[in-house]
Amino acid sequence: MTHFRLPRWPSAAGRMLVTAAALTVGLPAATCAQTATAYPNKPIRMVIPLAAGSAVDNAARVLTQKMAEGLGQPIVVENIAGSSGLIGAERVARAAPDGYTLGGFNDSVLTMIPHIFPKMPWNALTDFAPLSLAATIEWGMVVRPESPLRSVADFIAAARATPGKLNYSSGGNGSPQHIAMALLASKAQLQMLHVPYKGATPAAVAVASGEVDAAMQGLGTVTSLIQSGKVRLLAVSTPKRLAQYPNVPTVDESGLPGYFFNSWFAMVMPAGTPQPIIDRLHSEMQRALADPPTRERLVGFGLTLRGSSPEELGTATRAQFELYRKLIQDHGIKQD
Repeated sequence: MTHFRLPRWPSAAGRMLVTAAALTVGLPAATCAQTATAYPNKPIRMVIPLAAGSAVDNAARVLTQKMAEGLGQPIVVENIAGSSGLIGAERVARAAPDGYTLGGFNDSVLTMIPHIFPKMPWNALTDFAPLSLAATIEWGMVVRPESPLRSVADFIAAARATPGKLNYSSGGNGSPQHIAMALLASKAQLQMLHVPYKGATPAAVAVASGEVDAAMQGLGTVTSLIQSGKVRLLAVSTPKRLAQYPNVPTVDESGLPGYFFNSWFAMVMPAGTPQPIIDRLHSEMQRALADPPTRERLVGFGLTLRGSSPEELGTATRAQFELYRKLIQDHGIKQD
């Protein structure tokens, strides 16, 4: 099976997406200048279509806190979870394109969910203006501390010995946690029971409480649980070991060669947002990503910091949209 990896972030010469600048074609120059001068003059809202405590939520709160300093206005984070992100994302898609509504999305919202729900209330490729990739989110497999499973090899052996009995949690049908484990099951030829929860955080808590046997999770979601000893990190799904967890092996080296998985966190805006506003927010976001204390906190969540142009984010979104379309169809993942 082909390794699951994010597409390479393209160079400027390889950008294929219609740029955010095109969204302002037809706006008078005076209007754009006035917009840039006046913006922002009130608090900005960032909608996270995921549960509080998720990797994206944790990262967004740190990043927007630093961005707000440069903007001179607070950025209020609002979690609107439900329907695998559909509800919160619709709030962003339908918001006025005036720069006062941002979306903090993971790649699931833009590239996975559209292939699972037969009727979508918004179009992932046309209803949002890309702002910037923030980071890739590194992942790992967690179990409860007292679990007899001490490695990925143990997990695979147990799943094969009792087909369909070993279970795992996810943030919902078609969520990144679901797809990450479905890919693992496919690669290792395992039969397991999927137990969906309403969000990544409840799914992680389910592991800690012993409701389920294991989960694949973004490390940003489970960092505090790992540090407090409420879950045990069996392996990371990166190509190499992480500096934060030097003694934790990769899935590849500890039982399933060739398995890799990560996801990403990006910011978007409603389509039609004026270019001067996009430019201002993009500039503040890159400045925040370059701030050493902010970087240190984000890396501590298990993130690999990126940053990108709006065009690069758009191109990568389209590429991964097509990648997941095929993967989800091939694995028969459907709406609950």
